[in-house]
Amino acid sequence: MIEALKSDEIVEKVGGKFKLCALIQRRRVQLLEGARPLVERNGRTDLELVVEEILQDKITIEMVEGGGVSEPEPALL
Repeated sequence: MIEALKSDEIVEKVGGKFKLCALIQRRRVQLLEGARPLVERNGRTDLELVVEEILQDKITIEMVEGGGVSEPEPALL
């Protein structure tokens, strides 16, 4: 298991478990559809890449009207 997922830090970073799950799922789909990773792969799985992107503030999630979530977007830093 990925150590970062055992900590509440990543949950708090995105604003809750639901948002974290939604962000991970949507970003993994983007990667499967050919999106480029925002961090070096270094032999990591897509899940590990997404977690690292979140920890490095490379992607964020936004709530949209109606209670849904938008597609993950690269963070504007």
